[in-house]
Amino acid sequence: MHALVEHDGRDDAVAVEEPLEIRVDGEPVAVTMRTPGHDEELALGFLVGEGLIDPMRARAAGPTDDFANNVVEVEGPLERELPTRRFYTSSSCGVCGKGALDEVAVHAPPVGGDDLRIERGLLAALPDRLRQAQPEFDRTGGIHATGLFTPRGELLAVREDVGRHNAMDKVIGWALNQHRLPLSGSVLCVSGRLSFELVQKAVVAGAPVLVGVGAPTSLAIALASDRNLTLAGFARGDRVNLYTGDHRVL
Repeated sequence: MHALVEHDGRDDAVAVEEPLEIRVDGEPVAVTMRTPGHDEELALGFLVGEGLIDPMRARAAGPTDDFANNVVEVEGPLERELPTRRFYTSSSCGVCGKGALDEVAVHAPPVGGDDLRIERGLLAALPDRLRQAQPEFDRTGGIHATGLFTPRGELLAVREDVGRHNAMDKVIGWALNQHRLPLSGSVLCVSGRLSFELVQKAVVAGAPVLVGVGAPTSLAIALASDRNLTLAGFARGDRVNLYTGDHRVL
């Protein structure tokens, strides 16, 4: 979604950013800044990534009974007790709303998918394929994307958002609705840098490979190594850097 604003005497398309409140069985759980669209998927993917709902069970998500604006209601129950401090996330950070470092711990075992194999040249090319499926980036130049691919490079789903973590949540929420979790036979590709929270979300979703056009952080590499995730960055043209899990790359 984009909006038109006047800039130097002409209309300019800019990405829309608005708050979204996520509730579970009527209880407020989180507020995130996002680009409207696929809000139900965003809510489901966020809750999966935080270990708050079972990733193997699809559930209802939609508007509240009073159709409140910018609110999504998700069917419970929760898998664990909510932290005392609720979540608030900006569009730039997926973990800065956490009340304590313990809340960023990954509630998931090491990922499987050790039999998955992907050619290195294809891995390097995935961000370009993702870029071709980003209509809102073409219009605004200010929006992130996450794509879900097969090991053969076939695009299964793509979502865009001003928040890189929101875009991944939307893809994971789509996968939950499609009964595709865990993502043990798939590859996640992101349009920006590889931060800790993106690795965390990929691990919780069970994706064995995460590749991005940008650089990884030290904590992202450490977490990927600990959880058996193949992490690849600086994927551009026919080049890509492998940081962990090179046993899956031909």
